[in-house]
Amino acid sequence: MELLTAAEMRAIERAAIESGVATGRELMERAGRGVVAAILDWRPALARAPGRAAVLCGPGNNGGDGFVIARHLKMRGWAVDVFLLGAPANLPPDAAENCSLWREMGAIRPLTEAADGRRSVHDLVIDALFGTGLTRPLEGAARVCAARSWRRFGGAGAVVAVDVPSGMCADSGRALQAEPSDEAAATKCDLTVTFHHERLGHRLAQGPSQLCGDVRVVDIGLAGVPAAAARLGAPNRPGLSKTIGHKYSHGHALILSGGVGRGGAARLAARGALRVGAGLVTLAAPPAAIIENASRLDAIMLRSVKGIEGISELLVDRRINVVALGPGLGVGENTCAKVGAALANEERGAVLDADALSSYQDEPETLFRLTRGRSVVLTPHMGEFGRLFPAVAEKLVAPAARGPAFSKLDAARAAAALAGCIILLKGPDTVVAAPDGEAVVVSAHYERACPWLATAGAGDVLAGMIAGLIARGFHPFRAAESAAWLHQEAARGFGPGLIAEDIPERLPAVFRDLGL
Repeated sequence: MELLTAAEMRAIERAAIESGVATGRELMERAGRGVVAAILDWRPALARAPGRAAVLCGPGNNGGDGFVIARHLKMRGWAVDVFLLGAPANLPPDAAENCSLWREMGAIRPLTEAADGRRSVHDLVIDALFGTGLTRPLEGAARVCAARSWRRFGGAGAVVAVDVPSGMCADSGRALQAEPSDEAAATKCDLTVTFHHERLGHRLAQGPSQLCGDVRVVDIGLAGVPAAAARLGAPNRPGLSKTIGHKYSHGHALILSGGVGRGGAARLAARGALRVGAGLVTLAAPPAAIIENASRLDAIMLRSVKGIEGISELLVDRRINVVALGPGLGVGENTCAKVGAALANEERGAVLDADALSSYQDEPETLFRLTRGRSVVLTPHMGEFGRLFPAVAEKLVAPAARGPAFSKLDAARAAAALAGCIILLKGPDTVVAAPDGEAVVVSAHYERACPWLATAGAGDVLAGMIAGLIARGFHPFRAAESAAWLHQEAARGFGPGLIAEDIPERLPAVFRDLGL
């Protein structure tokens, strides 16, 4: 599924209207009717026992959707209170027409009455105040209503947003905040109903974690998406199948390990690479650490390497087509030297994680000179990202005072352009970006939520899985995308109590479920 920006969605709607596919009024009718159907499908009890609904309408077309929703709820037997921000005379044409239709069925009250909290308790509150066009923080009664949503509107059974929660930037998922401490700057919803395709904000930052609740997509008869749109990441299923061949036809991944007592992270990465299908995986460790690793590994081969010279000698073997390094290596010049050795052959892929990234925190451009134009994947979490890309990270953590706000997708794309390679920026809203701007969001939200992935070593396994797929011949971007999805799916299948060692062992069941 593609994930659209507000501008991309507006362009799709404009093209439909200009081509005669539908009028703006028809699209608004389909949207409002679709929201009601989505709500009643989401909570069937609301269809069986109509109650009292408050519909909060804004001064634009989002408010027009609200009038349609009010009308269709009323026709289904609901008692409906409609509140409007602004005057009916100031509504745009399509919204004004639907306002007139509603006024034939019921009254319109000023939004200040909904904000003061003295009206009846509602079973359902519809947030149709502001949609994707909002570019500034909420003010006045709208802001008060958003703050009330965090307190359940005095006991509302459900709060539902039309398109996006009011106050949320549709492109970034961030609440537009006048002040950094303004935690209730956007409506907190139980359900968000959007149209045609999800927006980026439904999958990034606060959108899925705090504001949107569940998300449903309604088809309103639009077609097409821009070629440059981001999308939800998914595995390359045909590429995951194994064809007839010998072990070397499925690649050889090398994992560099730390010294005595520091090999656990590398072993996790090696196990991930092997389970994801690499033909061979070798773990290279200092001589003193070989016995420790041998006691824990069987199918994974071991090589004793002394210093940078030993690594370079090992990498003379061109059958090793990818190197993963960083977990457990330590931060410093020695790790930088290992990165240089791993990247000496431009034909070989590489995955740099953890200490391999933090070792360049004082001179990131030195790393970027090695990675530009290469088959390299960098896999930072937000802390490592901030150390490597401080100017980019600063934009991401600054308060979102205006929209479209700088997003995690923007940050990953900017970082990929600077580093000249693939960036996998980790988190529940993992983003994979390429230097040419191609990007996917591998979202662990809604039905794919897996909070138990927040466990030590999970990132090491992911780095190994990416390396294993590159070994098998995946393009680094596809390897990162597919590995991130498989990593989440393995965690979802295991469930609570997951530790990093469980992730590789769950992959066979994931592959079976994919029909491989």
